[in-house]
Amino acid sequence: MEQLDGGKALSFCGNNSSAYSVATGVLNNGCFVDALNLVPHVFLLFITFPILFIGWGSQSSKVQIHHNTWLHFPGHNMRWILTFLLLFVHVCEFAEGIVSNKVMGTNHLHLFVPAFMGFVAATTSVVYYHNIETSNFPKLLLVLFIYWVLAFITKSIKLWKFAEFNVGPQHLRFCITAMLVILYGLLMAVEINVIRVRKYVFFANPQKVKPPEDLQDLGVRFLQPFVNLLSKATYWWMNPLIIGAHKRPIELKKIGKLPIAMRALTNYLRLKDAYEDQRTPEDPDRAPSIWRSMYRAFGRPILLSSTFRYLADLLGFAGPLCISGIVRHLKTYLGVYFMSSTELLQNSSVLAVLLFLALILQRTFLQASYYVTIETGINMRGALLAMIYNKILRLSTSNMSMGEMTLGQINNLVAIETNQLMWFLFLCPNLWAMPVQIVMGVILLRHLLGWSAVVGASVIVLLAPVQYLIATKLADTQKNTLEHSTDRLKKTTEILKGIKLLKLYAWENIFCDSVEDTRGKELTSLKTFAFYTSMSIFMNAAIPIAAVLATFVTHHFINENGPEPSEAFAALALFHILVTPLFLLSTVVRFAVKALVSVQKLGEFLQSDEIGDDSWRNGDISVSFEAGKKPLGMTKAINRKQPMRYQMDNYEQPTRRQMRPSETEDVAVKVTGGSFTWGNNLLTLSDINIRIPTGQLTMIVGQVGCGKSSLLLAMLGEMQAIEGGVYWSNKNRNSVAYAAQKSWLLNATVEENITFGSPFSKQRYKAVIDACSLQPDIDLLPFGDQTEIGERGINLSGGQRQRICVARALYQNTNIVFLDDPFSALDIHLSDHLMQEGILKFLQDDKRTVVLVTHKLQYLIHADWIIAMKDGTVLREGTLKDIQTHDVELYDHWKTLMNRQDQELEKDIQQDSQTTLERKTLRRAFYSREAKNQIDDEDEEEEAEEEDDDNFSTTTNRRSKIPWKVCWCYLSSGGFFMVFLMVSSKLVKHSVIVAIDYWLANWTSSKNSSNQNYYLSVFIVLCAAGITLCLITSLSVEFLGLSSATNLHHNLLNKIIHAPVRFFDITPLGQILNRFSADTNIIDQHIPPTLESLTRSTLLCLSAIGVIASITPFFLVALVPLAVAFYFIQKYFRVASKDLQDLDDSTQLPLLCHFSETAEGLTTIRAFRHEARFKQRMLELTDTNNTAYLFLSAANRWLEVRTDYLGAVIVLTAAAASIWSFHYGLPSGGLVGLGLTYALTVTNYLNWVVRNLADLEVQMAAVKKVNSFLGTESENYEGSMDASQVPENWPQDGEIKIQDLCVRYDPMLKPVLKHVNAYIKPGQKVGICGRTGSGKSSLSLALFNMVDIFEGKIVIDGIDICKLPLQTLRSRLSIILQDPVLFSGSIRFNLDPEKMCTDDRLWEALEIAQLKNMVKALPGGLDAVVTEGGENFSVGQRQLFCLARAFVRKSSILIMDEATASIDMATENILQKVVMTAFADRTVVTIAHRVSSILDAEQVLVFSSGMLVESDSGPNLLAQEDSLFTVLVRSHK
Repeated sequence: MEQLDGGKALSFCGNNSSAYSVATGVLNNGCFVDALNLVPHVFLLFITFPILFIGWGSQSSKVQIHHNTWLHFPGHNMRWILTFLLLFVHVCEFAEGIVSNKVMGTNHLHLFVPAFMGFVAATTSVVYYHNIETSNFPKLLLVLFIYWVLAFITKSIKLWKFAEFNVGPQHLRFCITAMLVILYGLLMAVEINVIRVRKYVFFANPQKVKPPEDLQDLGVRFLQPFVNLLSKATYWWMNPLIIGAHKRPIELKKIGKLPIAMRALTNYLRLKDAYEDQRTPEDPDRAPSIWRSMYRAFGRPILLSSTFRYLADLLGFAGPLCISGIVRHLKTYLGVYFMSSTELLQNSSVLAVLLFLALILQRTFLQASYYVTIETGINMRGALLAMIYNKILRLSTSNMSMGEMTLGQINNLVAIETNQLMWFLFLCPNLWAMPVQIVMGVILLRHLLGWSAVVGASVIVLLAPVQYLIATKLADTQKNTLEHSTDRLKKTTEILKGIKLLKLYAWENIFCDSVEDTRGKELTSLKTFAFYTSMSIFMNAAIPIAAVLATFVTHHFINENGPEPSEAFAALALFHILVTPLFLLSTVVRFAVKALVSVQKLGEFLQSDEIGDDSWRNGDISVSFEAGKKPLGMTKAINRKQPMRYQMDNYEQPTRRQMRPSETEDVAVKVTGGSFTWGNNLLTLSDINIRIPTGQLTMIVGQVGCGKSSLLLAMLGEMQAIEGGVYWSNKNRNSVAYAAQKSWLLNATVEENITFGSPFSKQRYKAVIDACSLQPDIDLLPFGDQTEIGERGINLSGGQRQRICVARALYQNTNIVFLDDPFSALDIHLSDHLMQEGILKFLQDDKRTVVLVTHKLQYLIHADWIIAMKDGTVLREGTLKDIQTHDVELYDHWKTLMNRQDQELEKDIQQDSQTTLERKTLRRAFYSREAKNQIDDEDEEEEAEEEDDDNFSTTTNRRSKIPWKVCWCYLSSGGFFMVFLMVSSKLVKHSVIVAIDYWLANWTSSKNSSNQNYYLSVFIVLCAAGITLCLITSLSVEFLGLSSATNLHHNLLNKIIHAPVRFFDITPLGQILNRFSADTNIIDQHIPPTLESLTRSTLLCLSAIGVIASITPFFLVALVPLAVAFYFIQKYFRVASKDLQDLDDSTQLPLLCHFSETAEGLTTIRAFRHEARFKQRMLELTDTNNTAYLFLSAANRWLEVRTDYLGAVIVLTAAAASIWSFHYGLPSGGLVGLGLTYALTVTNYLNWVVRNLADLEVQMAAVKKVNSFLGTESENYEGSMDASQVPENWPQDGEIKIQDLCVRYDPMLKPVLKHVNAYIKPGQKVGICGRTGSGKSSLSLALFNMVDIFEGKIVIDGIDICKLPLQTLRSRLSIILQDPVLFSGSIRFNLDPEKMCTDDRLWEALEIAQLKNMVKALPGGLDAVVTEGGENFSVGQRQLFCLARAFVRKSSILIMDEATASIDMATENILQKVVMTAFADRTVVTIAHRVSSILDAEQVLVFSSGMLVESDSGPNLLAQEDSLFTVLVRSHK
């Protein structure tokens, strides 16, 4: 080993002979010490590789869990952090070795090979550790322990030798070695700790471990809290979910449940404890501060997040500093064998790597900070929702009824205030991170450029308030816009509901114009909105340019020569860093203000009155009464199975021994000396002494408003007792079945509404449904009793809702049933049935105590006990017999009332009962609904068809394709000029911005001081141009969006209003309205900013890549793999994000509905004692929504981490490429700085490109939906004749010829009228009848050309109606429809929207319709207000208005389509008279609902399944025994 061959260039210790001598002792040879350092690394690799490659199954972990995420060993995070540090130090050591080696004459491998091996070993150690940990094999950790010990010893020897040879901290290598010693020591300590805790060696009994509860539950899919550090930082565990979304959509099942720590219940308990702890014993009434409780419950994670945020912000400044370093040190390559500590930082390659690491770390910390705040925000929202909900369940009823707390307020608390607090929490760390960031930035700028930088920074700071102002203005404008759009929606809804009428009267254009009018106002405020939005975008883009301009101009005047390139570009990068916090600061401040308001509202709500916790509520005191002696001969006198008798006299059979209930039976409820109030100090009930006997039927009667319902509620404890009390016998008060007067339904199936949480028993359920005669109604529903009803489900009529509520009360297995006026919305047949079957049979057979409030006195004979009330006090109490003997006056009063009710009854029975009518409307709703469902399913079918293909590629493609066609449709509807302006101004703007920076690079690189002024003036011009272009682009995008929105809405409205009636039959109203509400809103307000942001970030990224590539073309080689990676990331993310967004939206709605329906049904829920069940449901709904939201935000973090890392790689490659090309003398220093500054901006904008793409894709769906409606065919309004050719007074005779008429609704469908021939003489009164669906109504539509007449023709007064323009035809005929439609506005507007008639004519029409006196009495007469849908008039009155409307239009042909269906007999008779007199000389076609109304018509047309079967005068047809007409008349009697 003495003399080595000189040719050995790569030798371990270098080439001089002394390098291998160990004369001074083995350890004194530096090379040997370095070789010794290799031993532990090699040892580790030799042992671990076989273990890793052989692998082992994870049998050791017996419990079925997500193994790969279970962290078994303590000190887990510590170990990962230390290992990362170790890797970093190894890299430094390696770099130092290589740089030192370059200085030496020959290669000294020992300077850097051990470092390289150490790096490999450290990486291996962490991979090895991860595998051991997830498969729980602690014994194998011994290998690592031995490795740390050996490495620690060898490094310590090296350090000791360094110290001996006087190599101290001023040398870099000493510092690095010292660092390594410390790290190895710490890792050794971590390892010992694992041994101590898990006792896996040296101990007799190793510790048994159980995985955390969440991981044993396979339903938990949100693994962020349980995975290892690397996976936590990069969201690696989400890969399967996001990539899998491509193959099949993400569903609720896929995202599973929340981990326990994030569930609403857990967080609610935390918040509640923090809230209640503030109530001190000394001061129990003090309102606890919500802020303080939020801080106590959720402060720690916020602090953690802020720490991450500070770290990220400080690391952010490494970027500009490294750039300035790289540009400054492109020339220096010095160094000695032992480098000094600062020298390494002067090597530009080292700086490039450092820049890369700093970026990676900064981005990781930033995303971690975001994630922690979002998770905390979600937890807090869950807790707040639970708190609000619990409060709602305890709210006192008086609050709700006295209007202190409206439903709207509660819904706002849930939907708006909690979300605002959540958003505030998300932005919270910004509040204290931003000022620090701004101050640091200004200090650094001052350090780089001197005072001139402060001028630039002050420009930024001074313009910040302007942005705040714009932000507040924006919020105000948005409120305005909202008011106009709700107004527009109301009008649109009215139009769509009355569309048939509008078409028949040819009024659609008048109404269309009124909507366009409102839309105009809305667009005006949208213009303001667009203007402010574009201002805010403009400020954001122009401020950095202005700041740079100010800085460099001042710099030029203060110092004669321009700045160094290294300073200039560092300053440029700093300005870019500074703008973001300032822009965000205005938003954050706005949110902080909103949060203060929200907290105040929340505090008021949580402090509002609660219902009194009476003792019986908690069942503390049981009151039982002396039951007295048990009765002797209790014989029931009345036979309940007897038919109903309406005479009371029948009852007077003296067989039953009169006993006061107090002696005979237990009392279920007793009220003594009670006075109750609703909390406004006015007594609602005073001096109440009553008893409710157990197991009997008690009725409460009295006039409207005498306090009957209040009495029930007082017994239920809903009212405040001023004096006296309510006593329940001990076994009764746990749950009371209660049916409120105002029916209350859940958004659930019919069955769930009736069982209401009780176990399902088929027999009982069937009995209840029969008693309430619900079966026929259920049969009509599309899915039977599994149909969703309630607010979001199917609308039922009042009677149907009420019967379902009564059924709920009957079904519950409770001792006591309270029914509050269950008959109010039922007709007589149903009430009798309910009384007999439901109350007398079903309830009394079970011996349940029933309290019934009613107005129907004829049922009093069934009562065991009667309470008569008057003006809030009890008038009488006792049995009917008592009242008859003791209070004759009252009894007689009741009898007269009953006789009156009897007369009404007979009238009722003649009429077709209300119920059949309700059922008919329901049926009508569903037949069209089935057709509707087809349309709803179309979108889904498209997807389904494509997914049926076996190859996955088609579906994946379809789900990841960007809807270019829709985008083009959107842009083109904005007008080509606007599109051109936007595109060109965007391109020019970005080129100018690049030009500014390029000019700056040239200026700083040129050292020629003579033409400084030339440089300066060009610079100023460029900046000015840039600022102007910023303004133009931001305005052009917003106004392009505005004109698109204008055109799309205009076309949509016109298309829909002029669509054939068939379109409205098969398209659900809700779907059309959605296009006008949600979709229009997206098109109006959301697409333009998204589009702007997308184009801006895309162009920024492209221009940056262009600049870098032009400076260093080598960069393009590295760009290819990066581009591929980016493509895949965005492709996967967009699909997953869309699914998760849908999930978030769809889970939010049920949650909000649950809150509002709870607030509505408070009394019912509390009477039933079902609070716990509703709370449980609320927690489930909240958790589901929170899971979706958490996954959505985690997916955003997943994307951002990945794009940020890509950005960091771009910076690294750009830096490497420029350093490398610099050696070949390509770019000047200024240009390198330019390239790096641009590379830094890419990292910020890459993820915006993807996020905006995903958002735009979701928003473009709205355009797509609107577009699908734009394809509907319009009716043919023109006709073949010109309107001028039609005589002015046509049709003057009213002669109708129908020749061989065939009609169908749609070319796809079967004809509804087949070959009809008829002739109607002028002035004839014609009746048309036939069974349901025989084509009667189709004929009336055919007369107005509303349906497809494909054969034959209708000729009126010699003109074929198919040739006429529709407007002309329809405006010359009149029709009265079966469903009366009134529009909101004045009475005058309803009768004559065209404003064609004089007042006299209108009054005349009203007189004929028997309305004159009523209208005169109204305030304003003809200008009296009609509310939406005419709700302020009864159905009969509305029908009469429709008649008057038909009369105002003096047409010689009047068609009445079942117009008398909803009118009582008396009014109908009047109508028939009117028609005969007022319309004596006109042709009247009556389509009869009740055949009796056309018995004496001059001509009767009888239809059967689309054919005209009989045609003759009424009496003639009746004379024929076998005529269909006779059959119809008989069946209707």
